[in-house]
Amino acid sequence: MKYTYYTQGTCSSQIDMEVDDQGILRDVTFYGGCHGNLQGISVLVRGMKASDVISKLQGIRCGYKNTSCPDQLATALRQALAHENND
Repeated sequence: MKYTYYTQGTCSSQIDMEVDDQGILRDVTFYGGCHGNLQGISVLVRGMKASDVISKLQGIRCGYKNTSCPDQLATALRQALAHENND
């Protein structure tokens, strides 16, 4: 399943991702934000179970903000998985 998520409260504006039928995150692309850091996150989470990525990244904050790009990825994955389960 391919999924696009428009972030809220972060420097990045969009996350495109692909999760396979076994819940494995196959691809992640961030648009905007800190390119090197987000490229690194994308490489690190590729091949992981989406549920593991969510548990590791949810709740991470960026400075004074209530969220972060990693936290937004966790939110995006939760929504993608919920959408898949409703189909």
